[in-house]
Amino acid sequence: MDEEEGVSVILVTGFLESGKTTFLRDAVTQEYFQIEDRTLLINCESGEEEYDPAMLAKYRTDYTEIDSEENFTPETLAELDRRFKPGRVLIEYNPLWGMQRFEEMKLPEGWEIIQQIGLVDSTTYVVYRTNMKSLFTEMAKYCELFIFNRASKEMPLADFRRGIKAANPSCDVVFEDKDGEQIDIFEDRPPYDVTAPVIDIDDADFGIFYIDLGDHRERYEGKTVRFHAQIGKSKRRRGRTRMVGRRAMTCCAADIQFLALPCRDGNIWDFGDGDWVNVTAKVRWVFSKVFKEEEPEFIVQAAEKAEAPAEELVVFS
Repeated sequence: MDEEEGVSVILVTGFLESGKTTFLRDAVTQEYFQIEDRTLLINCESGEEEYDPAMLAKYRTDYTEIDSEENFTPETLAELDRRFKPGRVLIEYNPLWGMQRFEEMKLPEGWEIIQQIGLVDSTTYVVYRTNMKSLFTEMAKYCELFIFNRASKEMPLADFRRGIKAANPSCDVVFEDKDGEQIDIFEDRPPYDVTAPVIDIDDADFGIFYIDLGDHRERYEGKTVRFHAQIGKSKRRRGRTRMVGRRAMTCCAADIQFLALPCRDGNIWDFGDGDWVNVTAKVRWVFSKVFKEEEPEFIVQAAEKAEAPAEELVVFS
């Protein structure tokens, strides 16, 4: 292992029978997942599915178990680091031990958490969510990716997503059916009511709204929408139009863009650059001399100063 590169740590968590073992077992075999150094797989919860020793050996993966919360300590992890000298660590983590506890734990020198993934069986989500709400909220809070497996379009998937986004707006939420195929829950409609007198866009849905606005003009033309956004920086005043929007990270921290919506009229110029506002506006399409095509324009009915959201960056899931 190259000491300068460190040891990447990926944590996969979820309640019993949520699919953690299957997920990690499949990941280990993928070509894109291979590294030169050995991988250490730490299992903190034994379920019905098991790991095949021959398969793990084939893919240069060492396996060990930590059988109790009391034994999941910095000292235990340090000993495993000395023993196996891994180049990467995968942890199948028991959420009953507490996500915050892991987050605050001192890891061996060089270990760096690069991703935390939550898994949930869609068929049992409601039961677990009802009876273990605080634990589910904690899982969502610390995970960058949340995968609902065994899902179907007949389930209230938009509500499932909303529950995760309420705890962590920046968390990516993915749905997979029983065959592992992804389900696009916004294929037929976005996660807000486009038939309402005023279409309310939640913070977590701004990215989806921005994309859907371009893909489905018919849903918004002539409609009134309300959204939470930031006043863009203006070098000079261009008539009555001002850019209002949200910053989005499309692939990495170096690739942050401002998703701008042209707003005009009303009191949109009463605010300073960088202010956060709640905007209520009517949508219409006008010809853009810059882009040589029609684009949406927002005729402001009301704009009120607001607090910045807990998560300022936009996500698209």
